[in-house]
Amino acid sequence: MQTPTSIDAVQSLLAGQDYVCGRALGTVTYLALTLGRPLFLEGEAGTGKTEIAKALAKALGRRLIRLQCYEGLDAASAVYEWNFTGQMIAIRAAEASGGVDRGHLKDELFTQEFLIERPLLQAMRPQPGGAPVLLIDEIDRTDEPFEAFLLEALSDFQVTIPELGTIHAPEPPIVILTSNRTREVHDALKRRCLYHWVDYPTFDREIEILHARAPEAAEVLSREIVAFVQRLRTEDLFKKPGVAETIDWAKCLLALDVIALSPEVIADTLGAILKYQDDISKLQGSEAKRLLDEVRAGLESQ
Repeated sequence: MQTPTSIDAVQSLLAGQDYVCGRALGTVTYLALTLGRPLFLEGEAGTGKTEIAKALAKALGRRLIRLQCYEGLDAASAVYEWNFTGQMIAIRAAEASGGVDRGHLKDELFTQEFLIERPLLQAMRPQPGGAPVLLIDEIDRTDEPFEAFLLEALSDFQVTIPELGTIHAPEPPIVILTSNRTREVHDALKRRCLYHWVDYPTFDREIEILHARAPEAAEVLSREIVAFVQRLRTEDLFKKPGVAETIDWAKCLLALDVIALSPEVIADTLGAILKYQDDISKLQGSEAKRLLDEVRAGLESQ
């Protein structure tokens, strides 16, 4: 499928994958696709940064290649490695057959046959259906040397393997980088990208998202769920619940045949929206009832 030709087309494309996209995010996504620029999405965990890459890949019929970042990730791990086991077997087989030409054997060991491609190298290869979507997820978990390596890779869309040479992407991948802002990413990398801060959605937008992802939830329950989660985000919590937790909680409540929130139901299902015991402890006893009463009063006044 060809890339969309307008902002509205981007929003419609993503809506077809149940991803509710606001105008601002739709605009920067359209520009990234049109200009061939990487898209840098920053924001709190659970606000839909990773999901947009998945939705785009599925909607465009492209392969999604995901590089999950972590502390200590280096260029070699992100690009390629050699199949040392296969190489050792080839060496022993050659030795067993006798007459080993070491120079020729070395050339044979460092070929495509023994190359294990990692996400960045895979993204440089031609793919059925067009250039893949390369998701570099949680770039803030890596360190500055890896960021410096990405600068070259994303500027020229090429990687170098010493034994094979430089591999250049015939068609640049659609690149999306995400960050939860656990640390600041260097300006030099951000300058290579179009930037967008993905914030928590408004009440109406989150209702729209919940309708798309959990359409079987009744309107009254959906409004209570969203209003309660949004109220929780104003509390002093170690980890505020994201949109992903809103959707998970709604599905949990539906599985329990809940038709309306109650303090007891909230207490029993807090693990779906809060992931730290200290946060859960804050909602024990009468606190959940107090918040629920505030939520219902707010909904009645709307």
